[in-house]
Amino acid sequence: MTYEPPLAFTRPLHIEGAMAVFPDGVRRADLTVCEGLIAAIDAPAPADGERIDARGLLLAPAFVDIHGDGFERQIMPRPGVIIPIAAAMLETDRQLACNGIATACHALTLSWEPGLRSVATGEAVSAALAEQAPRLTVDNRLQLRWETFCSEALPLIARALAAPRPPAIAFNDHTTMALLHPGTALQDRPFDHDPAYPLADTTSAGFFAKMAPRAARALMQPDAYIARLMEVWQRRDGVPDMIAQVAAMGRAAGVPMLSHDDSRPETRVWFRGHGARISEFPMTLATARAARAAGDRIVFGAPNAARGGSHLGSPGARDMIAAGLCDILASDYHYPALLAAVARLHADGAGGLARLWPLVSTNPAQALGLNDRGWIAIGLRADLLLVDWPGLTAGGVGPPAVRLTLSGGRTAYRALQ
Repeated sequence: MTYEPPLAFTRPLHIEGAMAVFPDGVRRADLTVCEGLIAAIDAPAPADGERIDARGLLLAPAFVDIHGDGFERQIMPRPGVIIPIAAAMLETDRQLACNGIATACHALTLSWEPGLRSVATGEAVSAALAEQAPRLTVDNRLQLRWETFCSEALPLIARALAAPRPPAIAFNDHTTMALLHPGTALQDRPFDHDPAYPLADTTSAGFFAKMAPRAARALMQPDAYIARLMEVWQRRDGVPDMIAQVAAMGRAAGVPMLSHDDSRPETRVWFRGHGARISEFPMTLATARAARAAGDRIVFGAPNAARGGSHLGSPGARDMIAAGLCDILASDYHYPALLAAVARLHADGAGGLARLWPLVSTNPAQALGLNDRGWIAIGLRADLLLVDWPGLTAGGVGPPAVRLTLSGGRTAYRALQ
């Protein structure tokens, strides 16, 4: 039996009476979707279309997630337990849809580790997304989260950049971070390529304990993992040249490039020089300020905003938004955090929805070069949400919940009463 994809488009859809989030404010509106696009605003309903009574609901652009690694929980729900990749990515797609994410960039780590974050797993995820594309309900894309010590990933990166839909590239260095001396906080560490970088005692019991969870993720024993780490560490002198090589490939392909967990303005300057104009989760206020001064885009984690602070002690997303030092919120490790972050920020008085919603829709779409989505306007791709938000639209209490997700005009998730 062969799989038959659904028809390209269903009949027009007319959403009536919602409170809609527009770039200039929130107001009541009717909206018509046809052939995958926003066809009309405040026009009469088509005679042959479906009508949805959206009174009491919020209508907003669907989320664009620039960085999410929640899919890893579907692949490895417990340390050492691997689920078939295709099934894991189909389940991820369902989770994206029910959380209002119509465009997702999966932060696919390409590491020298075996197991979950290996190049082999990266190959399998890439293949599964391509093979399952007709069955996916939202736009699943890739961010190649490249560990800069992983020379083994370069052939995969080259192939991916030559594909019809090339991925974004994020530069990560968890190798150097792993070897940081425990007396230095992550946020205080020097530039990763500083010759005087403070190194941990890799023979200590504390270092062994720190590496144990990473070893489990890599399907290794801690002593074997540490031995592999030290073997890879010998590549350090050649890492800047590898970064330059990958960055040149990214520039040639015209893809967005990001640097991850920048701790110093010097780090941001270095990656900007290679063409990475997005600072992803800067770890200090000085780094965020340096990014803003240079016109770079700045990403913080939606879980940070939803929880009221960073679990790593990095700058708080709410404070960065208030200071004009955050353009984008990403789901990071928790897909529901995008809506939860907007709700928490709104409740805390960080801004109205017309100011907050672009953090999770318009701004990430533009940073990714996806100018056909991210806000409500005639002619744009119909990536839309209906949200039940008692505390906002009906004077009640309770957190918001997604009730409808449209992705390219198709129903990806529906839980309307």
